[in-house]
Amino acid sequence: MFWHIIMKTLIRQRSKMLMIAFTVILGVSLSTAMMNVMLGVGDKVNRELKVYGANITVRHKDAALMSDLYGLNEGLGVNDKFLHEDDVLKLKSIFWGFNILDFAPILDGRVLMNSSFDVAIMGTWPMKHAVLSTGEELNTGLKSLRTWWDVSGEWLNENDDDYVMTGSILASENHIHVGDKITLKNGGHEKIFTVKGIFNDGGNADSKILMTLSSAQALMNLHGKVSSIEVSALTTPDNDLARKAAQDPRSLSPEEYETWYCTAYVSAICHQIQEVIRDGVAKPVRQVAESEGTILNKTTLLMVLITILSSIGSALAISNLITASVIERSQELGLLKALGAYNWQIALLVLAEVMITGLTGGIIGYFLGIGFAQVIGQTVFGSYIEIAKMVILIVSVILFFVTLIGSIPAIRYLMTLKPTEVLHGK
Repeated sequence: MFWHIIMKTLIRQRSKMLMIAFTVILGVSLSTAMMNVMLGVGDKVNRELKVYGANITVRHKDAALMSDLYGLNEGLGVNDKFLHEDDVLKLKSIFWGFNILDFAPILDGRVLMNSSFDVAIMGTWPMKHAVLSTGEELNTGLKSLRTWWDVSGEWLNENDDDYVMTGSILASENHIHVGDKITLKNGGHEKIFTVKGIFNDGGNADSKILMTLSSAQALMNLHGKVSSIEVSALTTPDNDLARKAAQDPRSLSPEEYETWYCTAYVSAICHQIQEVIRDGVAKPVRQVAESEGTILNKTTLLMVLITILSSIGSALAISNLITASVIERSQELGLLKALGAYNWQIALLVLAEVMITGLTGGIIGYFLGIGFAQVIGQTVFGSYIEIAKMVILIVSVILFFVTLIGSIPAIRYLMTLKPTEVLHGK
């Protein structure tokens, strides 16, 4: 009898039940899409933010100390402390090696250009194809870290030891063009280079000359040495634990240390880099690292707010539709009361009708939400969003409570409904 009444009601009031289902579909699809994007957006947002360059810099501990104390840059005659080029590829061997996206060693120095004036040079891996000890192959280099550079001409290739790129300011002041020859000299080392490209960095690099690392090492007589290493890594936004560890990892308890070490905080990655780079000190580029965390947190908060607001809107719409449905059926429900049905039985009847309708709409809305998530992923990030299984549980809980809360006004009306009044048309 119970299920017979439910089926008859669903058929008889199908227009209102369809509206309830449609409301649920909209709410669930939006919630599903937002939560899948929210859970899968972290790495994608971080990858998008990598256009701003490296978020970690590694220097020799003594050079880093000089820089921190006196604001001096290593590699410019300030000190003779350098890192080892052989250690650079060890970055991929740390616990969070897969989070290291790109990196490039830098050797800074100063040389004479055309025997007339002193200029700053920067030796690096413009592009680098490397094979790790594990057999893994990777492509990295400064080109991946300087995606914002506006280059006239061409980028240097891995083996372009006879070519250089000049900064836009240096080129403009000295009337240097692509294809020109320039002579660089340092002590007894002198070499003629061809300008392959002119770059616009928008910063201090516009007054520098860029060359391959091997060329700079030969010119500076610093074979196998680098001044610093720029690293671009996917990181997790800092929290209280990360900030505490950044002050002193030794202050952490064993449980806290394990959690911190096994989470991709920028401080944890810096700590692990220092474990493999001899005499190296790794520090986050705070402007980049903090902006990544801030943008990611705000993006996540926005999606949570959209989910909450969509749930509230669905609850209000369901409440109005269910109340209108119950008012229309007041004589039918009043008759059930007159025949001896208890309030809880009638309330259960209405809730069952709504839950069945909501469940149907929820299933349809979930699959639509997955489709919306993929559209967002392709449109915004150019890749698919990985479907999180936990979203099914979260959406189910939200759907249950939204439907339950939306039914409260109708249930309250049922509790006060008097059979004698509704049966007499009052």
